[in-house]
Amino acid sequence: MVLIVFTISMFVSAALLFLVEPMMAKMALPMLGGTPAVWNTCLVFFQATLLVGYLYAYAATKWLHRRTQIVLHIVLALTPLFVLPLRIPIGWEPPTESNPALWILAMLAVAVGLPFFLLSASTPMLQRWFSQSGDKSASDPYFLYAASNAGSLVGLLGYPLLLEPTLRLNAQSHLWSYGYALFLVLTITCGVLVWRAHPGMAAAEAAPQEETGATEPSAVWRQRLRWVALAFVPSSLMMGVTSALTLDVPAIPLFWVLPLALYLLSFVLVFAKRPPVSHEWLALRMPLFILIALIPTVIKSKFSLVFLILLYSIILLAIAMVCHGQLARSRPKISRLTEFYLWISFGGVLGGIFNALVAPVIFSTVVEFPLVLIFAALLRPPIAQKPMTPAQAAKMKRNDWLLPIALGLILVAALSGLAHTGVVFAHPLLVLIFGCSMVWCLSFSKRPLRFAAGVTALLAASSFYTPEVGQVLHTDRNFFGVLRVTNSPDGSLRYLIHGATLHGAQSLNPALNREPLSYFTRSGPAGTILGALHAKTLYGSSGAERKPKWAVVGLGAGAMACYLQPGESLTYFEIDPLVERFALDPRYFTYLRDCAPTAQIVLGDARLKLRGEPDASYDLIVLDAFSGDMIPMHLMTKEALALYLRKLKPGGMIAFHITNLYLNLAPTLDALARDSGLVCLMDDDSAVSQAQGSAGKLASKWLVMARSRADLGALATDPRWIPASALPGTQVWTDDYSNLLRVIKWR
Repeated sequence: MVLIVFTISMFVSAALLFLVEPMMAKMALPMLGGTPAVWNTCLVFFQATLLVGYLYAYAATKWLHRRTQIVLHIVLALTPLFVLPLRIPIGWEPPTESNPALWILAMLAVAVGLPFFLLSASTPMLQRWFSQSGDKSASDPYFLYAASNAGSLVGLLGYPLLLEPTLRLNAQSHLWSYGYALFLVLTITCGVLVWRAHPGMAAAEAAPQEETGATEPSAVWRQRLRWVALAFVPSSLMMGVTSALTLDVPAIPLFWVLPLALYLLSFVLVFAKRPPVSHEWLALRMPLFILIALIPTVIKSKFSLVFLILLYSIILLAIAMVCHGQLARSRPKISRLTEFYLWISFGGVLGGIFNALVAPVIFSTVVEFPLVLIFAALLRPPIAQKPMTPAQAAKMKRNDWLLPIALGLILVAALSGLAHTGVVFAHPLLVLIFGCSMVWCLSFSKRPLRFAAGVTALLAASSFYTPEVGQVLHTDRNFFGVLRVTNSPDGSLRYLIHGATLHGAQSLNPALNREPLSYFTRSGPAGTILGALHAKTLYGSSGAERKPKWAVVGLGAGAMACYLQPGESLTYFEIDPLVERFALDPRYFTYLRDCAPTAQIVLGDARLKLRGEPDASYDLIVLDAFSGDMIPMHLMTKEALALYLRKLKPGGMIAFHITNLYLNLAPTLDALARDSGLVCLMDDDSAVSQAQGSAGKLASKWLVMARSRADLGALATDPRWIPASALPGTQVWTDDYSNLLRVIKWR
């Protein structure tokens, strides 16, 4: 009975913890442009609160009597009832010109901090209570950690697969409140069961796999630091995988929770009474996993979504199981149980802080993922080798540095030589060069230091390989991602690149530098949309003819400014201050300076800023906002469309740029238009000739909406513009409902 109640309590508390994480992040996502950094920052808050909860549990179990602990914990567990159901605090809006990470942390502390803290503390607290319950299993309560992580998995996977597709956010919040009430009842029941318990001697003994090291302070602190390091690597790696998966695909709960679910699964497997996979087998193959994980970083090629998901999932699970397996093997006796969890939590928080808060400030590119792989290589247990003489040992230590340096120099020479001879890097050639280098690096695997140095040399040398990028002029990074300004390999074009996605281009030929390129060419859909706008005859309230006023959500390099005609008004809405800085800097792009020096740029989330604009302000609203390769979801909802229609003048148009490698958004937007009684047409301009591509044109897909067909002007009779069609069963997206699984192009 006692074992069942405690197991269910641990399961429910963990499930609630990991249901609320994606739920609160999804509530915050629309306010911050849909960037994946929102999730990583939310994770830092949840990890930090988890640490505070573990610290409270450690202090309570160390210094308070058991019955005092029970009373205190139950009283504290009652207090979150006053803040339920959960919601974003009214009146909270993120800053527009500074990093919003601290704003996110403060908002979450107010919105969900108290219940999350109490749920976090329950994991070590309930295990400690169980160890004093007198149950026959009380001598080794660590198996409850596996039950807790199983509950975490159910909560995490249940959100994107069950709750998100079927329930609106408001209903999700109320359901979570009922779950918290159940947790409260179970916690009180556990307290009652332990109140009168008389723990047997078994509870005072050490766990079967207790520590065997010395109890000297230096040895204890070495052990604690190793716990922290072993917890740091999987935590940082999990966030790195999340960033890698959401670089060019949507920042949605499915891609958030998958890495976190694998991270938790590794705890379940290694803390089980009978781990299903041998720790020694995984540790032996860890170098191979690390090298495979480097393939996308080294090759710098686009891979299918399915391939990336499988690759990163296998790597994350394998490396996390090695690190967490070493933690499980070094778990201490019961008297140090809460301390053990405290140090693990501290290492997890450090991993989160490193990825979400430190790396975007100190690194101009995303290097934290390969860096943590190097650290993982250093932590891997060394493989036993034959005894060596002092001279042999000294030679081996010298080779720990000499061999990796030789690897790096040879690889740099090969890549640089090919680059200077003008040879185009073809995939077979890359496989040969990097494949041989990785095999050589794998031969270092028996010695952690040498292997880590080899991985470092491999990564450093691969930076000399820059496919199809040309000269990099400037790289910078902030909360919203990494931006690069580059020249094309032939020096004719200037590019603005966000992550791995091209966000703008301009000709470096003075005679052509006012010509909009990439997705905005005059021969493409963008050109026909602006052509239709300019062909209209517009009249003001007095009956006099007037010039159009239009707005663009998403600045990019500012190419659309070159469609502005004398007397017209253009307003840009841009969430990323770094994009504004590059677009206004004439050293990089001159569209705004030469074509629209009077254009207004409004910084901040477009929906929040558009609310402050007068109704019926614009004749055209263009939605060209991208986070990586994805339009933020909150710009494609029923509430967003209602806002655009309020700001649109009679006879106006709304245009959506929906070019996307991974998502088919046309059916969703068509369903949205039908729901609002709008006319919807689409132009898929994918037939771009080689000559057009060399001149800077890219294939693009656009969709327009208007209140009537006549409002579309020339587009209504243009054969390139055809009706978009919603797929059967397509539901209208709202601010608290969306289902991206239906629109993902998995190939």
